This record gives sequence, structure tokens and C-alpha cells, in this order.
Amino acid sequence: MVRLNKIYTRTGDDATTGLVDGSRTAKHSPRIAAVGEVDECNSVLGWALLAAEEAVAGELRRIQNDLFDLGADLATPGEDFAPSQMVLRIVPAQVAWLEQRIDHWNMGLAALRSFILPGGSELAARLHLARATARRAERAVSALATAEGANPAAIAYINRLSDYLFVLARTAAAAAGGDVLWQPGAGR
Repeated sequence: MVRLNKIYTRTGDDATTGLVDGSRTAKHSPRIAAVGEVDECNSVLGWALLAAEEAVAGELRRIQNDLFDLGADLATPGEDFAPSQMVLRIVPAQVAWLEQRIDHWNMGLAALRSFILPGGSELAARLHLARATARRAERAVSALATAEGANPAAIAYINRLSDYLFVLARTAAAAAGGDVLWQPGAGR
């Protein structure tokens, strides 16, 4: 269980932060950049939740919890990506759940015939913003994987998350009249 009695510790005043294994790293390191991007994605999901009906909200809450798991995974250096009693890692079952939900939501959608613009409804727009932040988090996780290594399941999870959010945004837009289609060169 996590217990925080004091919010500030002053230990980061030297521009470092603690990792799960007790080591310290620069606050601008690829590892902390990836953790921060995942945290921002989680925050945007919280905002999307405010516009979601219960069926979608329940899924988004589960994903928010998974994103904390992902942050813990990314904050744990090393090359052993097996979960244990003491080490929290993203596992393939979490990726598979996202894939199952993508397939579920995508079943009711028309095939794409154009790129789409973010929008269509308030929920769809918020989900598109969450998708874009998930893509940015994916780039940060990819940079971490190149620089120091990262759990392959964590990489797959953040990749599937943006796909899930795209399909869910399309579902929300469909409920409000449909996708907003890109019209190439329309503003010329």
C-alpha cells in the first residue's frame, strides 16, 4: 500500500528523482520523461471521463489504473521484465484486454474512407486529445526503450492504448452524427 504523509521531501531539489529500486536519476532522463508523458495521458483521460457514460467510464477508469501500473513499470530500471510480488510490470493480458475492447468498439463502426478530424462530440474531442497524448507517451517510451530498455509489454500497451482511444473517439462521434472527415485542400 502507498502511504504519503508528507508531500514535499526536498530530495528532488538537486534535479534528480527516485526510482522504484531506490536509485536516483535526472528529472530530464528518458525514463522520467516517459513516466511524465504517461502521467499526462492519465490526466487527460480523467478529463475525458467527465463526459463519458458509465459503460465507457468504467473502461477508462480501468485504463487509468493500468497507466499507474505502466508508470511504475517504467520507473523500475533493469532488464528483468517479469512481474513479481515486489515488482509491478505491465503483462500481456493487459494488452490483450485493450485489443478485445478495440475489436468490440470497432465492430459497430463504418470502415474509414478518409482521415478524420478530432471532434464530432465533446467526448470524441476529449478522447482524441487523450489519443494524441498517448501517442506522445508512446514516443517517450520508445526513446526510453532505445536508450535504456523497456518492458516489451509496456511498449505494446501504450501503442494499443492510442488505437483504443481512436476507436472509442470514433464511437463517440458516431453517436453524435458521425466522424468529421478531412477534406484535403478545402481551405485553399
